[in-house]
Amino acid sequence: MASQEIETLASALSRLPGLGPRSARRVVLWLVKRRESALPALIEALAQVGETLVECEICGNVDTSNPCGICADPRRDPKAICVVEDVADLWALDRAKLFTGTYHVLGGRLSALDGVRPEDLDVAGLLARVERGGVDEVVLAMNATLEGQTTAHYLAERLESFSIRITQLAHGLPVGGELDYLDEGTLAQALRARRPVG
Repeated sequence: MASQEIETLASALSRLPGLGPRSARRVVLWLVKRRESALPALIEALAQVGETLVECEICGNVDTSNPCGICADPRRDPKAICVVEDVADLWALDRAKLFTGTYHVLGGRLSALDGVRPEDLDVAGLLARVERGGVDEVVLAMNATLEGQTTAHYLAERLESFSIRITQLAHGLPVGGELDYLDEGTLAQALRARRPVG
């Protein structure tokens, strides 16, 4: 039996995404074994993050400055905005270094089952950015789920009155994917999005 303090730490870690109770206990054991070197560094990093993290008032990204590093970067193209559901999506897309514009974090996706309505998302912030002018394209980078596609459709309707190009990420077959391992929804989307060869 571990002490109450160790169990409390393991319980707190198990609430993190990707960590279950067993993985959390392994992390605690690893920290205990390296408490002289790893534990102080982890505690200091957590304290710094807790003190300095802010939400960007322009795009909703989480950073240590406001506006965030992406919005403040003069090399970014302010004419293109990529709309994502949450910060993790923004980070994933930006890590690929394929999009040179700016982003807008909605803070979720529409879901009747979960009671998430348009007012619960930062749709107003996106519309205000487009209304200010200087935006040529809005890329709807919603997840390929029913809720994600519902959100994309809603946003497209709200943006259609502006003279901008509204695009959406392609969905379909993943690179290296084998047809017999794919679900029907992915196959259907790939067939709908087919294009000429050559």
